Amino acid sequence: MNKAQDLYKFEQPPLLVVISGTSGAGKDSVVRELIERMRERGSPVHFVVTATTRPRRESEVDGVDYFFVSRDEFERMIAAGELLEYAVVYGEYKGVPRRQVEEAMAGGRDVIMRLDVQGAATIRRIAPEAVLIFITASSEEELASRLKRRHTESLEQLQVRLEAARREMQRIAEFDYVIPNPDGKLGETVDTVIAVIVAEKHRVRPRRVRL
Repeated sequence: MNKAQDLYKFEQPPLLVVISGTSGAGKDSVVRELIERMRERGSPVHFVVTATTRPRRESEVDGVDYFFVSRDEFERMIAAGELLEYAVVYGEYKGVPRRQVEEAMAGGRDVIMRLDVQGAATIRRIAPEAVLIFITASSEEELASRLKRRHTESLEQLQVRLEAARREMQRIAEFDYVIPNPDGKLGETVDTVIAVIVAEKHRVRPRRVRL
């Protein structure tokens, strides 16, 4: 290849994309739609399945939405250094298996993570070149309505989550992008996330993630 041809070869290293936001913002729905749409586009992508000790919800599938493990198993994973990051969220462990991320990025695939705000901050510290996206409801009233519709929290637990959401909203400045996810507008929300990813893939100075 001659020098002139080299000018037209643009490197696009794999991205590490973190989708975060408050409880009830719709992160799960955004990520499911995002992964499906990116695969339809032929984009090489890997969704990191997080390990957690919290009980499985009726709509969730083990190994697809999360790896549901016992507290003893999770603590074994911590001791063995198998987690890229972990935290206690609402009294339950959540963590990112390290091998999934390393193998996907080594294979040239973009990696999508769904993490709480605390986990996103840890990834930013470990991998400053990660792309951090904050998903939010369009108002606190909309957020409260969504949490109530889930029927998974008591009134007391609902209040705890709303108070946590207020604290997390104050940390938006730690992220690269904030994307509202209004009721009934999931497709538009995912369009915006994809636009962010496409733009990031075309940076003159690409992000190079090192773990």
